[in-house]
Amino acid sequence: MHKDYGRFCWYELMTPDVPAAERFYASAVGWSTRDSGMEGMNYTLAYAGESQVAGMMEVPAEAGGMPAMWMGYIFTDDIEKTVKDIAANGGAIHRQPEDIPGVGRFAVVADPHGAVFCLFNTEDDAPDQPGMMKPGHIGWNELMAGDLDGAWDFYAKTFGWTKDRAVDMSEGGMGIYQTFSVRGGDAVGGIMTKPADLPAPPFWGYYFVVEGLDAAGRRVTDGGGRILMEPMEVPGGAWIINCLDPQGAHFSLVAMTR
Repeated sequence: MHKDYGRFCWYELMTPDVPAAERFYASAVGWSTRDSGMEGMNYTLAYAGESQVAGMMEVPAEAGGMPAMWMGYIFTDDIEKTVKDIAANGGAIHRQPEDIPGVGRFAVVADPHGAVFCLFNTEDDAPDQPGMMKPGHIGWNELMAGDLDGAWDFYAKTFGWTKDRAVDMSEGGMGIYQTFSVRGGDAVGGIMTKPADLPAPPFWGYYFVVEGLDAAGRRVTDGGGRILMEPMEVPGGAWIINCLDPQGAHFSLVAMTR
C-alpha cells in the first residue's frame, strides 16, 4: 500500500477569475503563484515558500455554471478500483478516471450525500506532507455531511480511515464532531452532520494555516472576501474563521493565535 493512500494530497480552486484569486490568496494566506507550464491548459500553482500547496484553474466550460469552489484530492493506489468501490458504496462518479499527461490520473466523485471530492493516482513519490499547522499549508479537512454515521461508514469503507477524538457539541445543537486519521496517524480532519440551517448541500471544506487570525481576517475583507462567523476557539487551542473569497468560493482559516 502506498504511504499516501487515503490522504488528501492536493487542493484545487475552480474559479471564474484566476488572476483575481491569485491576488486575493497572496494577500490573505501569503501564497506566491506561478504558471504550471502544463501543455494545453492554463493552470496556476500556489506556493508556500518553495512548497507547492494548491492549484488554480478557470471553471471548465463543460461544468455549466458551476460556482467557484475548492476541491480536495484523495490519493488512491488503484483509481479504477476505488471508483468502482465508491459506486458500490452508494457514491456517485461525476468524471471517470483520465490522465493528466506527465502527472497522473484523476477522477471526480461524490459521497452518498453529494459531497464532491477528487481521486488522484501517480507512480511518482509525492513529497512528505508538512506538519498540520505549518503556515501557508492546509491544516484541516472538514466534511459537513448529510449524516455523520452514514458518511463515516462510506469513507472508512472506501479509504480505511480510522476514528480519532469525538467532540460532543450537543450543547450548541451541533451534535458530534468526529475527527479522523489515516491508518492511525495524527488527526487530519473532522466530520459532522451539516446543521439544518446551513444553506448549502453537504460539502468538504479546507482550512488554510495563517499566523495571527485577526490580521488574516482583515486581509480577507480588505481583499473583497467575506467572513461568515466570528473567530472561534477549537479544541487544541487553535482559532478559526469561515470565509468566502471574492468569487464566492468557501474556505476557512486557522491559526494558533488571534
